[in-house]
Amino acid sequence: MPSRLKIAKSLHAAVATDASTTGADAVPASNGRRRALATIAGASVITLVDPLVRAGAWAAGSDAPEKPEVRIGFIPLTDCASVVMAGTLGFDKKYGIKITPTKEASWAGVRDKLVNGELDAAHVLYGLIYGVQLGIGGPRKDMAVLMNLNHNGQAITLSSKLAEKGVKDGASLKALMMKEKREYTFAQTFPTGTHAMWLYYWLAANGINPMQDAKAITVPPPQMVANMRVGNMDGFCVGEPWGARAIADKIGFTAETTQAIWKDHPEKTLGTTAEFVQKYPNTARAMVAAVLDASKYIDASASNRRKTAETIAAKSYVNTDMDIILDRMLGRYSNGLGKTWDDPDSMKFYQDGAANYPFLSDGMWFLTQQKRWGLLKDHPDYLEVAKKVNRIDIYKQAAAAAQVPLPKSDFRTAKLIDGVVWDASKDPKAYADGFKIKA
Repeated sequence: MPSRLKIAKSLHAAVATDASTTGADAVPASNGRRRALATIAGASVITLVDPLVRAGAWAAGSDAPEKPEVRIGFIPLTDCASVVMAGTLGFDKKYGIKITPTKEASWAGVRDKLVNGELDAAHVLYGLIYGVQLGIGGPRKDMAVLMNLNHNGQAITLSSKLAEKGVKDGASLKALMMKEKREYTFAQTFPTGTHAMWLYYWLAANGINPMQDAKAITVPPPQMVANMRVGNMDGFCVGEPWGARAIADKIGFTAETTQAIWKDHPEKTLGTTAEFVQKYPNTARAMVAAVLDASKYIDASASNRRKTAETIAAKSYVNTDMDIILDRMLGRYSNGLGKTWDDPDSMKFYQDGAANYPFLSDGMWFLTQQKRWGLLKDHPDYLEVAKKVNRIDIYKQAAAAAQVPLPKSDFRTAKLIDGVVWDASKDPKAYADGFKIKA
């Protein structure tokens, strides 16, 4: 077996050549509002010792991945790209695993296959992982966020029929809803997921209570455009490329991008179960390292983004026109009403690691919104739940292997579209309860 020094040097060269806690009563999103008790065990942190040398050993020796092949589920969305490219470009092989991306039909299907072990991990909505952790809308299971996959790149789309009545943004939507009284229907992709939270936050910021003034329905991402085409909804929130697809098909327009709601917001994660991490810690580290390398590749250049768009546009992945994916990947936006702009805050996969770090504050924010909208009956222990779910220990070891810089803190702050500042170091209970519009 090669020496530790040789392993560390070879890993360094390979990288250089490549571009806890408390219970919470949960109330399901369904009308039954069944309560589920979530009891979460304490979190653990592994101390790093000589992480680069250990990284080499994972790929080549005593800490080799326990599972040589991993099935990672994904939904056809632009932000599945780093998982797909990790496998297609061979970044997985460098860390001793084979990533097999598996296309799934809905987030509910992803959840079920993660919980029952059919999938080893998944490209998955941040809030979905926390919903399963706390038993919202179904059985609870201890889960793990291994890394964040991207920032930004989702959008709120409103129908062209609304545009014909003068709607162009949230304020004009509110005015129409006040003038023309009827049931307005808006779709999100999963009740505890990111798209639901962006949609609800945006509606509320414009004076619309999503729980009282409108009807919310759940539709899988690839089915959004077809459902809007037949008139099943007035608007939806989903990841790209489906916002761009609605514009290309002339059935909707972009009322807001999610990066305008929260610049550099968390979005999809590489998620799995706590049981998987416990059984296969080396495999978990290898998965994260491979996806980090892919994330670096995608964000390294416009040509790499073009190659990525060409790859994921295929039928086996997103199954749409490459240009529909590429334009917004490059920050080239059109709202469908004549406005075009270059968005510096379009979807980011790497950002020197900032897009990938599993900040505790990000997980805590989703919990505050689940409480705000009645998905959680009682306040959880926000920090302890985040410490349990977000496996910063695994991430840091994988980041060392992939030579990805780390932030100075596990927390970050943000000012959202309504001017309210999210600061997890202050009282998250007061933050969750402090919104004027809530369930």
